[in-house]
Amino acid sequence: MYGIILAGGSGSRLWPLSRELYPKQLLSLNSDKSLLQTTFERLNSFLPADKILSITNTKHAANVKMQVDKKSLVLSEPISKNTAPAIAISVKYLTDKTNSDPVIIVMPSDLQIDDTVKFQDAVNNALKTVQEGFLVTFGVKPTYPETGFGYIKPDKKGKVEKFIEKPSAVAARSYLKDGGYFWNSGIFMFKASVFLKELQNCAPGIYDLLNKFDFSKSDSVPYTEFDKMPNISIDYAVMENSDKIAMVELKSDWKDLGSWQSIYDVSKKDENGNVFVGHVLDKNSKGSLVYASSKLVATIGLEDTVIVETEDAILACKKDRAQEVKEVYETLKQQHDDTQMVHKTVYRPWGFYTVIAAGKGFQTKIIHVNPGQKLSVQSHNFRSEHWVVLSGTAKVVLESRDYILSPGHSIDIPVKAIHSLQNPFTEDVEVIEVQKGDVLSEDDIIRYEDIYGRV
Repeated sequence: MYGIILAGGSGSRLWPLSRELYPKQLLSLNSDKSLLQTTFERLNSFLPADKILSITNTKHAANVKMQVDKKSLVLSEPISKNTAPAIAISVKYLTDKTNSDPVIIVMPSDLQIDDTVKFQDAVNNALKTVQEGFLVTFGVKPTYPETGFGYIKPDKKGKVEKFIEKPSAVAARSYLKDGGYFWNSGIFMFKASVFLKELQNCAPGIYDLLNKFDFSKSDSVPYTEFDKMPNISIDYAVMENSDKIAMVELKSDWKDLGSWQSIYDVSKKDENGNVFVGHVLDKNSKGSLVYASSKLVATIGLEDTVIVETEDAILACKKDRAQEVKEVYETLKQQHDDTQMVHKTVYRPWGFYTVIAAGKGFQTKIIHVNPGQKLSVQSHNFRSEHWVVLSGTAKVVLESRDYILSPGHSIDIPVKAIHSLQNPFTEDVEVIEVQKGDVLSEDDIIRYEDIYGRV
């Protein structure tokens, strides 16, 4: 058996903590581990690391690789195309690499499932149905009339009669009362050959394109071919159109951590039903979530409210309208606003950087390089840089020459010069970087060498 983790989403409903370049699956929201890491550990409890594949976007690949076991597999999409193409190329990758017809379980990276014993029981229960030639979806018994989830209606033998997209409140209440409807967990299990056959029947446009991918000789996904894939979910492409779908009930706990409401639901609360994270000073609030990431947040008399503070954005909304945060995210995206794209503090495999000032033609950052780490050997076509070492001892490679700089020393990096900032020592390094140029973008990086595989 192999596992596929879908780790390429944007996490738009968890803005402003989740950003396009550092989405929710990479964040530690209610534990000391990220959603991706807890998903990996869930699969790793019964699958070896080298049989777990994480499919993500190219812009997230380095961070995904940093968070999962080095023995596991990471496949990078050059562009986001929703879950159907992501699952399709992942299945093709595994069949090409193994030259076999494995059983595969597919999981989103944003679920909380604490009861791994009951989760594994559900997987074991599904194996027989999978071997009989069905695509299995896992259903969760509803406990309240949720309108933000999809629903599944199985018959008495477990074969799925229909899928229902996010219903109205009236419909959700009727499904709960009926007792024969289940939440769609987003987890699937199947034999690779059965999935590919149903993909051919239900989504021939995706299936035909798969023939142009050959992973027996390469791990890369060619942009020109993948860009032709339709942007469609696995539910719309296959599950709702196939007559080979069966449901197995997932009797463990299950939470879709897709909104601030769901984060509130799974978090430990005080005697007034509040969840406070970070530096929060409150007086007489009830049933509220306040998340402070960088500043003191003082609140008085809130009721059923969400407040999320980050370095460059604040969200305030009623808890029962948390699903609408996605609309704010999409508006910011349309406006090309950076608060949708990236945090002021951005984490990299080598450490992190924080943007402390920016204006026309300049940008200033503090760069933190962890011991034993180094940035890629790179150049920039449109900007020069000036580095001043604040703490630690930095090694700078500039046009094939090495410089060792202690605190207070500086160096200029001209436009198009090949360079690297490195920390081969045991103490952290902090550097102030001043960028100057007409184009100041993370896209203006040409990599020549990189220990994290980003060339």
